[in-house]
Amino acid sequence: MRKKRWVALALAAVLALAGCSFGGSGGGGTTVQKIDRPAVESAEEQFTHPAAGDTVAVFDTSAGVFKAVLFPDKAPQAYDNFTGLVQQGYYNGLTVSRVENGFVVEAGQGTDGKGTTIWSGSRYPAETTDSLHHYSGALCMGVDASGECASVFYVVQTLPGDQSVTQELVDKMNASGYRAEVVAAYQTVGGAPYLDYTDTVFGQVYEGMDVVDTIGQTGVDENQKPTEDITINSVSIETYQ
Repeated sequence: MRKKRWVALALAAVLALAGCSFGGSGGGGTTVQKIDRPAVESAEEQFTHPAAGDTVAVFDTSAGVFKAVLFPDKAPQAYDNFTGLVQQGYYNGLTVSRVENGFVVEAGQGTDGKGTTIWSGSRYPAETTDSLHHYSGALCMGVDASGECASVFYVVQTLPGDQSVTQELVDKMNASGYRAEVVAAYQTVGGAPYLDYTDTVFGQVYEGMDVVDTIGQTGVDENQKPTEDITINSVSIETYQ
């Protein structure tokens, strides 16, 4: 998974994680600030608008609807587990379990506080590829205490451009051998490059990022759990028309 190339990013990751949640305990308030997210002109797969026949996930939440295109060929185990759980109705009625404003919105823990899989709960390893990255809007599978993945997913909710991808991170990406196209995309859309090659990216939000941003600005407690429930009414898997 080319983890050695990420040693140079360790300090930057710590700094970014420490500063990512500017809502704080009980933060967010009642006023939602609109985040101006620029369109990305890039040939990178995550920024190619879904084509007819592509598989998409539709998340209907109490805060609104957002949609993500999925990449089954790049993360087949994450895709199979996620879509299988969707078909079982696993996510319906769950609440968002973690919000860090300017970083991630996370859900997928069961009512028992744990995740699961379609393989009787057996975990599966993170799937990484140079084709998919932790840009803002990336749909990802989290790694749990076992070091592997289950049902918990998150959407990267970082701010655009240099508000999240600092020049220090750009320099470290260049030093680590990132492709110029990837660096340019990060510089425009923002993201969390320090998560690349550790967690699984298996989709990208293409509609409703404003809903993700609204969720990101909700008030949270000391455990980053929303103080008022944000419910996933349903998740459906559809074919883009």
